[in-house]
Amino acid sequence: MLLLLQNRGAMTGRELARALEVSERTVVRDVEALTLAGVPVYADRGRAGGYRLVGGYRTRLTGLNRDEAEALFLSGVSGPLQDMGLADVAATAQLKVLAALPRDLRDSGMVAAQRFHLDVPRWFRDAPPPSVLAALATATWSDRVVSATYQRGERTLVRLLEPYGLVLKAGRWYAVGCVRGDIRVYRIDRFTGIDVLDQPFHRDSTFNLAAFWRERSAEFERSIFTAHARVRLSPAGVRRLWSAVERLAAEEAIASAGLPDRDGWVTVMLPVESLGIAYGQLVALGPEAEVLDPPALRARLAGAADRLSALYQ
Repeated sequence: MLLLLQNRGAMTGRELARALEVSERTVVRDVEALTLAGVPVYADRGRAGGYRLVGGYRTRLTGLNRDEAEALFLSGVSGPLQDMGLADVAATAQLKVLAALPRDLRDSGMVAAQRFHLDVPRWFRDAPPPSVLAALATATWSDRVVSATYQRGERTLVRLLEPYGLVLKAGRWYAVGCVRGDIRVYRIDRFTGIDVLDQPFHRDSTFNLAAFWRERSAEFERSIFTAHARVRLSPAGVRRLWSAVERLAAEEAIASAGLPDRDGWVTVMLPVESLGIAYGQLVALGPEAEVLDPPALRARLAGAADRLSALYQ
């Protein structure tokens, strides 16, 4: 109840009862208990009345500052924290939280760390983080404009970027930022320099980084598929399709499947980026897939089958 009043300012007895799943009578008793404990809860009478804390009363973790509190929400991602230069801040925040916990709960952080670990990068990729990442993270935390230099072909370009957020996708860092009123996405490893300016910016309060990234990722995945291949798949081919092609392509292909034929195979329309990429993906399915169309892709796979057969005569 104390945390609800602290976060929302004021609530009626009915609202508190609904949020806490108790009766309004229990709310009244608990308000009395808080008051007796020295918490200044004030009751406004009347139809528009309710409960609120007097004088800006707050309960807080002793000594936890804003940077530490924000970093604490990322504390389960140790590698990226190190990349962004926030590992020490997060470690200090964790120590302060542990100090504020009851004695019998202070080992909870160690127990969780021993049982769960998030390893973000893909296999066989041990590239160092982009050299500009820490500076860009600083600007993102403090809402300051950056002057970003990057290469596009043989040209060196400079953009004034308002960094709204950073995203780590499959071991690669991306910056989401506003340039001249337009929200754009940049690969951070393509930046050759970042200059954090003293100029602050006002971010759009309605912007949701997670929702934006989901939408932009889906748009990108759909945009790369420029053609379709008509393919017959065995039951094993259907199962293995998920590991051979992109998730979105597999989903659309399975959704397009008709009824199984008498051999148990199904025919699907598989979205593909190009014939070359489709060949590399479908050849991995071996005899569990038969390309029906387009003819050029079918002929290329037939040629591969002939060569493979000759090797194993």
